[in-house]
Amino acid sequence: MGRDVALLARARETGEAVFSIYEWARPTLSFGRNQLARDHYDPAAIRNAGFDVVRRPTGGRALLHHREVTYSVAARAASSSLRDSYDRINRILLHGLSALGVNAEIASTGNTSPPGPVPCFADPAPGELIAGGRKLVGSAQWREDGALLQHGSILVDNDQVVIPSLMTSNHREEVPPAAATLSSILGRQVGAAEVASGVFAAVRELEDESAEPLEEEEVRADALSQARSFENELWTWRR
Repeated sequence: MGRDVALLARARETGEAVFSIYEWARPTLSFGRNQLARDHYDPAAIRNAGFDVVRRPTGGRALLHHREVTYSVAARAASSSLRDSYDRINRILLHGLSALGVNAEIASTGNTSPPGPVPCFADPAPGELIAGGRKLVGSAQWREDGALLQHGSILVDNDQVVIPSLMTSNHREEVPPAAATLSSILGRQVGAAEVASGVFAAVRELEDESAEPLEEEEVRADALSQARSFENELWTWRR
């Protein structure tokens, strides 16, 4: 999360857009920026499950980052609306997923309620990506001082069903309906490297044919300085 905020600042200063694909080193429950978590989720249950916990700088609802692939996009936002930038990113994702053999589409209807405690993959929001009528990619965007950061999660396998067991008993929700996953669609396991290959090829085809990899050392110091904020439990459990 610190790295993505560092990329947000970099985009604001340089105008450079960066599309990232990554996996998480440890299973981690993440809350959306303004999601209700305090008194709704049980820190002891999260620890006992062996999960880390963090609050994202972007919006949306609770996600378990384990058998999934995360993407982020940091870019300037001055000349585009939220809807336009969201659609542009969706276009890249659809193109990249199609190269893997995944037939996804944009949901035209869905849940537009405020970010309560329910899990992200309980149902799609309009504009999110679905496959076979089920949510495949959850996304949320945050804008600040003329730049945007968008996060999204692409499910490889569906272990989001464990999230209700991490909630306090008086707020526990029903197990969310089955979501679409890359493994169920393709009949095999897919890793971050394969997803990245398809998505980055789409970036070059649709956006910038000369796009080049970013060296991690270019953002490492700024990422580490930002990480301290996300290690602070006052931020994680602020709501």
